[in-house]
Amino acid sequence: MEKMNRNSNAKLWVGRIITALCILFLLADAIMKVAKSAQSVQGSTQVGWPEQSIPALGYLLLACTLLYLVPKTAVLGAILLTGYLGGATAIMFRAELSGHPYWFPVLFGILIWAGLFLRDEKLRALLPFRNQMRS
Repeated sequence: MEKMNRNSNAKLWVGRIITALCILFLLADAIMKVAKSAQSVQGSTQVGWPEQSIPALGYLLLACTLLYLVPKTAVLGAILLTGYLGGATAIMFRAELSGHPYWFPVLFGILIWAGLFLRDEKLRALLPFRNQMRS
């Protein structure tokens, strides 16, 4: 029983750390978009976004991130962030940027769900591989 408790505790803390790192990155990105920082404007216009729409994207990202931050709305936030990151992936494909930058939002989406999966026992119970990864 003690081993199961340690295992659950480790999952919880790894999930919290992954989630915290994701949230810090997302908040920084959202704030840079809202503030129209030079780096954010340059990156967004490079993939085809009109400059005047960049703050709206920042507010959207901020709202999704805040939903992900609150435990009661974290799953909804993760779903909305998945949509946001899916759009980012599609935009990067469309922009035909060199170096395959579309992998970043895909991997980031995986981290968002991994953090939530590790810290939410109810979510782990819903996923099809629940028998292999018991708490």
